[in-house]
Amino acid sequence: RSVSAAFWEHVRRLGLHNFPCGLGSWVGGRGAQPWDMTGGLGCAGLSLPLLSPSLQNKSRSDERTSSCGGRPGLGTDPAGQEEAVPLDEESPEVLMELLRDRHSPWAPPPDCSPQDQHLRETAVLDPELVHGSNIFQIFRSLRIVGKGVEEVDEGLLQLQQLEELILSANHISRVTSANLPRTLKVLELCCNAMDDLHGLCAQPPPELQHLGLGYNRLCGPSPDKCLTAGFWPNLVSLDLSFNNFTDLLGLVSQLSTLQKLRVLVLQGNPLALVPTYRGFLVDSLPKLSVLDDIPVGPDERRQFRGLARQTELIRSEARVVVSIGEIKGVPDPSACQQLEVGSEAPVITYSYCVTYEF
Repeated sequence: RSVSAAFWEHVRRLGLHNFPCGLGSWVGGRGAQPWDMTGGLGCAGLSLPLLSPSLQNKSRSDERTSSCGGRPGLGTDPAGQEEAVPLDEESPEVLMELLRDRHSPWAPPPDCSPQDQHLRETAVLDPELVHGSNIFQIFRSLRIVGKGVEEVDEGLLQLQQLEELILSANHISRVTSANLPRTLKVLELCCNAMDDLHGLCAQPPPELQHLGLGYNRLCGPSPDKCLTAGFWPNLVSLDLSFNNFTDLLGLVSQLSTLQKLRVLVLQGNPLALVPTYRGFLVDSLPKLSVLDDIPVGPDERRQFRGLARQTELIRSEARVVVSIGEIKGVPDPSACQQLEVGSEAPVITYSYCVTYEF
């Protein structure tokens, strides 16, 4: 399953070509046909169904459309007064109310984002903008989460204005950066199956500012130094949390080249268990503002000053502190009744073993 297939499924679910949205035979004088999506984003032969004519928006004349700057259903008479809407047509105001009213049959889906709703409203007020291939120019942000996507295909390149791409909670193991729009500034790939960065770093988007790779299977650091400024010159925020990074020194040597990096998340990796982990990072990356969702303040910088030069303190071992707050289902020794002095009653003792697996 590709990103393109998930994209068109999402667009179809929004009903941008169905009443009360879109263009069609019910919009007078334009002769618009249902979308031909053949080849669109790599999803061949997909078209959007139309509702029955009784539910479709009725014809609107070219004269009224041209007199109101392209907004169907509005116009003025020669005296400057607002033209009455014919009885067999609906005004844009009525159509917008159908989209916004949560009791309407055309109300937005429960998981409809503000961007999705804006897109649906655009399909009413200016349907040409979302008709056919024009829709590619509309999207600045695309969110496809938990849709079973496995492939980031080249169809994404048609979204030439895309700046934010969220593909979290899918099944992506490899990303070919040549298939990513060059305009991207935010890329989220959290909760996938990524275990290698070579494909992603081949031709990454040059303006990318945030890269989210948390909850994957990444090890490293890569011998090809995929996390350096040579690949990500404008990176401001990086999330590598809950992966399998173990080499703190090697990773820091790469991250230190990212001169614009201000936000870093590494918690959940084995290297975060090193006793000097936070202090070493704070001193090694002097421009860092936030580490593991905790702001880095001037007092902390003074506290750890010089720690970056003491690499001998970085050992391949971890320190773990475990606190047991409460245990249920076992007798409390302190509650046992004290035996009388000289009593010959049998004494019962309890011992417990607690095991931790890492």
